[in-house]
Amino acid sequence: MRLQDKNPSYAQKFCIAKAGKLLMHTGGLVPGARVGVAVSGGVDSMVLLRVMRARQRIVPFATELMALHLNPGFDPANHAPLAGLCTALCIAAHIEVTDHGPRAHSPENRKKSPCFYCAWLRRKRLFELCRHYRLTHLAFGHNADDLAATFFMNLFQGGRVDGMSARESFFSGRLTVIRPLLLVDKRQILRASREWELPVWENPCPHAKRSKRLEIATWLTERFASDKKSRTNVVNALRRWQLDKDAADR
Repeated sequence: MRLQDKNPSYAQKFCIAKAGKLLMHTGGLVPGARVGVAVSGGVDSMVLLRVMRARQRIVPFATELMALHLNPGFDPANHAPLAGLCTALCIAAHIEVTDHGPRAHSPENRKKSPCFYCAWLRRKRLFELCRHYRLTHLAFGHNADDLAATFFMNLFQGGRVDGMSARESFFSGRLTVIRPLLLVDKRQILRASREWELPVWENPCPHAKRSKRLEIATWLTERFASDKKSRTNVVNALRRWQLDKDAADR
C-alpha cells in the first residue's frame, strides 16, 4: 500500500486536481471544516479518502478529516484493512458493524427495495455520527458515471430532470454534504486506486450486482460502447449543467 505521493501518477494527480477544482467552484470546503468521509470499502470511497487527505495538505487553511464506515452486517470482519489504512494516513476513524443489510432483507422492510432501505438506514446513521462528532461536512465518493446514471434514473423512474449535487446543505446549514469526485470518470478512479494499492474489498450484499442504479449504468455502458464520442458529450454536458446548479455564487 503506497502512502507517499512523491511522484504521483497522472490518474492520482487528475483525481486530486479535479476534486480541488470542484470544491473551489462550489465552496465545498471552508477554513475549519470538520469533514466526515463516508467510506464503504469500495473503490470510489477509498480513493476519496486518499484524495481528501491530499487536499488537506494542499489547501491554505486548516481542516480535519474523519473516516466513517458502517459495515452493513453481511461480513462483520471485512472492514479490517480500513483500520490499517486510516492508521497509516493518520486519519481518525469511526468503524461500526450494523445490522442494516439483514434488516433491509427482512420482513421489517415490506414496502421498499432492500437497496433503498439499507441506504436510508445508512444515511440516517451517518447524519447521527456527524452530529455526535460535530462534523460540519459529510463527503461521499460519487463520480461522473454516478452523476450520469442518477440523471437517467431520475428521468426514467421519477419523471424529473435532476442530477446529483456536488454540495448541498442539511439541517438549516449545520451540515454540508459534498461529492468531491463528481467530475472524475470511473476509469481514472480505478487507475488511481491501483496505483495507490488501496485495500478495496467486495460488497457481500446479495443485491450488489442487481440494483436499479447498476441497471441504468449498465444500459449506459452498452448504449455508448460503440460511440465513445456520444458518451463524452453526454457526460460533459451533465458536468456543466451540474456545475452551474452548484456554483458557490448562486
